[in-house]
Amino acid sequence: MTASAQRRIALLVSVAGAVVVALDGTVLLMAQPGMQRDLGASLPQVQWTSTGYLVAVAALLVIAGRLGDRYGHPRLLIAGVLGFGAASAGIALAPGVTWVIVLRAVQGGFAALLQPATLALLRQAYPADRLSTAVAVRTGAIAVAAGAGPLLGGVLVAHLGWRAVFWVNVPLALALAALTLAVRTPPPRRADAPQLDLTGAGLLAIALAVLVHALAGVPARGWTAAPTLLELLAVIGLAVLLARHERRTAHPVVPPAVARSVPVMASMALLLVIAAGLFGALFTATFYLQDVLRLGPPATGLRVLPMTVLMVLGSPAAVVALRRYGARRTAVAGTVLVALGIAGLSRLGPGSTWPAMAAAFAAVGAGFAAVMVTATGTVVGDAPAGYAGVVSGLKQTAMNIGPTFGIAVAASATETRGPTMGSTVLILAAVAALGLLPASRLPRLPAGRQRDDMTAVPLPARAPTAGA
Repeated sequence: MTASAQRRIALLVSVAGAVVVALDGTVLLMAQPGMQRDLGASLPQVQWTSTGYLVAVAALLVIAGRLGDRYGHPRLLIAGVLGFGAASAGIALAPGVTWVIVLRAVQGGFAALLQPATLALLRQAYPADRLSTAVAVRTGAIAVAAGAGPLLGGVLVAHLGWRAVFWVNVPLALALAALTLAVRTPPPRRADAPQLDLTGAGLLAIALAVLVHALAGVPARGWTAAPTLLELLAVIGLAVLLARHERRTAHPVVPPAVARSVPVMASMALLLVIAAGLFGALFTATFYLQDVLRLGPPATGLRVLPMTVLMVLGSPAAVVALRRYGARRTAVAGTVLVALGIAGLSRLGPGSTWPAMAAAFAAVGAGFAAVMVTATGTVVGDAPAGYAGVVSGLKQTAMNIGPTFGIAVAASATETRGPTMGSTVLILAAVAALGLLPASRLPRLPAGRQRDDMTAVPLPARAPTAGA
């Protein structure tokens, strides 16, 4: 099989894996009301079907990426997708809500195995000058899946019941596992790969799990509630312990070459704050459109549709901008668009026209596409050799914590039910604008000119780390 065919298969596997996870997250929203009625569950129990999944994913993403670097990303992807499908089948057969909660956490653990692998495969299959195009295709596919998820979920639940939402994952998982067998990547260098430090991995997993649980509980408890404060203090304590341990251990969970890479760390900080601003604003806007303007779910979806469309169309445009203007300018422009679009939503009210709403949502979608393509390409493309999995895990962690934080900020604000979305959305616009700082730390030159500059310098026998 030619190298070109191998790249296409790797891209298809990467897109399919990301789409399966994205669809699962959005169609679940349509299944939860039926699940609650059928299983006689309470509202907190239904919420735990989402919270348990998020906690498991966030806790294990970095560790899963580390394991992929050591044992091979196709192996982790196959294990993850088969486990994801098996857990989905178990949920579809679950006799009670307790089983659903437990199996959703198990499903989240397997999702953590497959998510970093889908990005790491692109890093291994594509040269640096073509990686941004593959990332753009993946980003556009995720946007389509996220937008189509509620529609697909609604159809399945209406005609087949809530369990069908999970049954549909089973054939998709089997097909993806079979396709992954055709992917050929360089074998992992296990002799050179450092071992996974179990103490550091445990501290990191617990810290991330507690953080996500604390943020997920803010809408119900508030920021100043004793459980929230205790959990946030525990996260700080665990972070201090982890930092001390990482400095002393011979095999840190996050290798120094990754931790010292300015482009990688800046990209993840950028993704975190932009995702927080976008998902917090989307959460606020959805409730505002339905509870204040009294629009139904289909009408609400139409108002938000320009954001999804511009995410899809903006991804290839971001590739062109990235090659012409460089990562820094593209990321800064995308961040400005997101912040201005979210700020524009704050001025919308009952008298606002559809074009005004569409323009605000379109700006958010176009800006988010530019940031996603640029930051993801930078994270994966600047990963030191042998560490594509761990940086992919860090990137996915940022994309899990960011939305949870943004929704916590939005849900705890007090003005979501006024005549306009007001200061709540302005706060989220300010959160997104914080991304200008990490965006300014990304590489300045376009990718082609960076490669030209590098070819003018003799390369050492071993490629330098990203930190160098």
